[in-house]
Amino acid sequence: MKNGTILTLLIILLAFSQGCLKKGEQKNKSPQEEISAPDTGYTGIKQYYNGNFLAYEVEFKNGVRNGLMKTYYYPSGKLRQTFQYRNGLREDTAVWYFEDGKIFRKTPFTRDTVNGIQIQYYKSGKIRAKLEFEKGLRKPYLEEFTDDGKKITDYPDLIIRTTDEYKTKGIYTIHLSLNKKNVKANYYKGGYINGLFDPDKLKKINDTEFTGLISLKKSSTPGDNYVEVIAEITTALGNKLLVNKKIELPYNDLR
Repeated sequence: MKNGTILTLLIILLAFSQGCLKKGEQKNKSPQEEISAPDTGYTGIKQYYNGNFLAYEVEFKNGVRNGLMKTYYYPSGKLRQTFQYRNGLREDTAVWYFEDGKIFRKTPFTRDTVNGIQIQYYKSGKIRAKLEFEKGLRKPYLEEFTDDGKKITDYPDLIIRTTDEYKTKGIYTIHLSLNKKNVKANYYKGGYINGLFDPDKLKKINDTEFTGLISLKKSSTPGDNYVEVIAEITTALGNKLLVNKKIELPYNDLR
């Protein structure tokens, strides 16, 4: 009986000493091993289909878009667009192709927003248009060219007409239109903000697809003796021409 008791105690002591040894080994692991984590997402190229049609494919690293993304024309399967991703954000230059493989447009991206000069091309390779962006917002700069390389300058002009009913009704009305009929435009009250066109911070004043209207009323407090407007005009090439004008007011208490 005594021998059995002694044997049992020896087994318990041996198990306890091994447990202590294992705990000591865990404490002595290097910091690099402690903080290292296995890959938690997919790394490689994923393809996305619409039925049997390959719509686009994306490179991933650890579950995050990182590398080249390609989209394809339907049903030909020809390359349509390419984007460069870095840590899930679009960076560098995105390229849009004609279906025959020639470049239509190059757009610069910084941290997932358009930033820089976008260039459009004709199939001949000649430049079609240049537009400038900063942090996703348009700058006034726009150049467009004909397919034979001539710069386009024959743009619509902004026409301003006023109705003065200040003395009878306390109202001063500004009518906005273009000198070319059937050319659509968006009209905004306000000017550029830090040199950028930000429509979300301006008041849209269209009364039709082609005209704008500002109705100012006499107030009890003084105001500016001018009002700024921006016309966002759709060009023949489908781009947006920005025209900014300051309109002088005959009274300084209109709001």
